[in-house]
Amino acid sequence: MELEDFTIPIVTAIGFISVLKSSVKFLRWVWVMFLRSPKNLNEYGSWAVVTGATDGIGKALAFELASKGLNLVLCSGKQIVEIIDKEIKGLDVGILVNNAGLAYPYPRFFLDVDLELMEDIFKVNMESATWMVLSVLPGMLRKKKGAILNIGSASSTIVPSYPLFTLYAATKAYLAMLSRSISVEYKHSGIDIQCQIPVFVATKMTKLKESSIFIASPETYSKASVRSIGYGQICTPYWAHSLQWFIANALPDTLLNWGILSYFVAVNKVAKLKESKKKAEQQKTVVDESN
Repeated sequence: MELEDFTIPIVTAIGFISVLKSSVKFLRWVWVMFLRSPKNLNEYGSWAVVTGATDGIGKALAFELASKGLNLVLCSGKQIVEIIDKEIKGLDVGILVNNAGLAYPYPRFFLDVDLELMEDIFKVNMESATWMVLSVLPGMLRKKKGAILNIGSASSTIVPSYPLFTLYAATKAYLAMLSRSISVEYKHSGIDIQCQIPVFVATKMTKLKESSIFIASPETYSKASVRSIGYGQICTPYWAHSLQWFIANALPDTLLNWGILSYFVAVNKVAKLKESKKKAEQQKTVVDESN
């Protein structure tokens, strides 16, 4: 037999296997995003603790969890110590949502980030989240059930770098690794630990005012988020964000790095110009009042 007699069947078989694998992945994605039944969250416990619940994703998640019949303890990033010491002792905490997060007011180069803001970012994004996990995990282990949801960021997972928001992305990368590692440690004890990766959500932090298919409203995102609690270590619960992740992975890292850097440098220049004008107006007002 000639070589061509073997080549055609082999190429056909490889093509068929490739199409079959892609089809299976697509069908699984459809099942996960739209058809899979959510877990009964009340089985974890009767109370849920949500940090960063004053606005945005945290507030929407609080409403969504309440609609499932859970009692809530809500706290902001600066209340973490008080919450640990007083509020959750003795409660049957089944779910912890670490949503509190802090970023720069606008894109900044690393050396332009002042120490006070840097420390606040470390405290809210890493220290507070870690202490919250430490506070609820022992109780979950005693009853051998519980769920911990850490809200991460596409800046640390989907893209190769996130220049001019470096510290924010780095702290969110910490949260993703924390989730992966303690999930491996305690999954066998009945604790579901997960880091969810939102992309674009219309919140005050992102400064995105209008929602769309690809820019989820906090309410839309929270519904998808709650449906995914307990499934997997790292996930992107909202279907349109999952598509954005797929597209980003298909693009070269060099192109993504260039695009993100160029955009944030432009935003940085505009923000600095506005800041300079505001300071000049304030100084002028002070001079006028002194005269």
